[in-house]
Amino acid sequence: MIGARQARLYAQTAVETAVPTADPHALILLLYDGAVVAIGQAIDCMQRADVPGKGRAIAKAIQIVEEGLKASLDRNSTGDLAAQLARLYDYMAARLLFANLKNEVSHLVEVRDLLCGLRDAWAAIGARRPHAPGGDDPVRLAATVTV
Repeated sequence: MIGARQARLYAQTAVETAVPTADPHALILLLYDGAVVAIGQAIDCMQRADVPGKGRAIAKAIQIVEEGLKASLDRNSTGDLAAQLARLYDYMAARLLFANLKNEVSHLVEVRDLLCGLRDAWAAIGARRPHAPGGDDPVRLAATVTV
């Protein structure tokens, strides 16, 4: 049986090795995956009372949400959807920070579940989008999905 630590390391390695060959749509999926993995690490660290590890994992998740997912929004092309997602990402970052300060696993689980829902919606967009060279702008494609 694979332990939790080995499973996290495998997931992290899978994410890191996929980046060089990913298209823009897949890169957003990798950001979602990376944030979920980081939150999983934070939960594990919290349960083991590993305060420095918890802080690093939550900081990584916040960085992915703020500097990856939120920063990738095309606010000019997608209008209200981008604004709604930006507010949701702000909420997630705040919940992650609060989880870190108060040692609240439930807040980590809440953000992980939100990210998983968005990731699933994003993956569904990818399954329906045309696979033309150069492809469509994945953020514009997000405007077709109700979040």
